[in-house]
Amino acid sequence: MKQLKVDKTTEMETFLKVATTGSLSAAGKQMGLTPSAVSRMMTRLETRLGVRLIVRTTRHLHLTSEGEAYALAARRILNDLEETESAIANRARPSGLLKISTAAAHSRLTMVPLYQEFLARYPDIKLEIEVSDLISDVEGGHIDVAIRFGQLPDSNLSARRLGETGRTIVATPNYLAKAGIPKTPADLEQHNCLDFSFNRLEPGWPMCDEGQHYILPISGNMIANNGETLVELAMQDIGITRVGNFHIEHALKSGQLVPLLEDYNPQDKELIHAVFIGGQHMPERVRVFIDYLVEKLSS
Repeated sequence: MKQLKVDKTTEMETFLKVATTGSLSAAGKQMGLTPSAVSRMMTRLETRLGVRLIVRTTRHLHLTSEGEAYALAARRILNDLEETESAIANRARPSGLLKISTAAAHSRLTMVPLYQEFLARYPDIKLEIEVSDLISDVEGGHIDVAIRFGQLPDSNLSARRLGETGRTIVATPNYLAKAGIPKTPADLEQHNCLDFSFNRLEPGWPMCDEGQHYILPISGNMIANNGETLVELAMQDIGITRVGNFHIEHALKSGQLVPLLEDYNPQDKELIHAVFIGGQHMPERVRVFIDYLVEKLSS
């Protein structure tokens, strides 16, 4: 005789209702079943397993030791199933708050133009943007994704490369008309050099002279913690600065800024990464955002 297919999930859910309520009728009411249907289901379950799971009296119902073990396993299995279905559903429609940290200029020039299309693709995701050149607390869970420039320190975080940018020494034509045009790196000693306030292993600007790379010490009367501010200061004819090319692309094309000492530019590249907490439990909203950035920026 062909054996009837058993809906084990419904059996587990019904059994747990019986165990929780202590009543076949109460369990049936919650499951939309008659008490007799619940009773038959419990009998079939016990027959298939070959053990008594429930002890019933006229007034009370309690679980045997085998029933307790089955209830524990059933809860675990149903919880795992619910988590799996939720994870798959989230992959199909990612949702939730996504916290992003980017540097000021990179946010304005590169990231902001990307957000509208990303939100159109994933309308259930909400973005919270932190704009700062300071290192954000990704590892502590305060930021989901941080866009970072340069060499990454050793950590337990994951990273995806998004691209790279070079650096250029620049100043305005007005500043150069007043202070003169530096012809060699040594000439920078006579100029007001605007630099980052970050601590570095080798303070100064990298140079390359006839294949020899070195760090040139520089000095000036202003420092700042972000490249956009340095560009704005240079645009006010205050001095010379060296910043990432993405900061100055439009100013160079318009002639507002002039590149300097290009024969000594070491053509060093600053890598750009998206940094995040990876692993199998990474939220799907983070996963799709990283993939989107790689799609849009890595080329």
